[in-house]
Amino acid sequence: MTLIIILLCVFVAMFLMVTLGEKFGKPMTDEQQGKYSKITRILVFVLIVAAIIKTMF
Repeated sequence: MTLIIILLCVFVAMFLMVTLGEKFGKPMTDEQQGKYSKITRILVFVLIVAAIIKTMF
């Protein structure tokens, strides 16, 4: 029963994020997308390295 409640809460939260994002969100410029993609690549690389180090020790 607890799992069903948790899943229901997750779906309600996702529904709210999508609807509010479509209503109030504004599109990003190409410069913003480029900046965020660079930051995302670096963060993903750092997380992968951290996971490998954690697994080794």
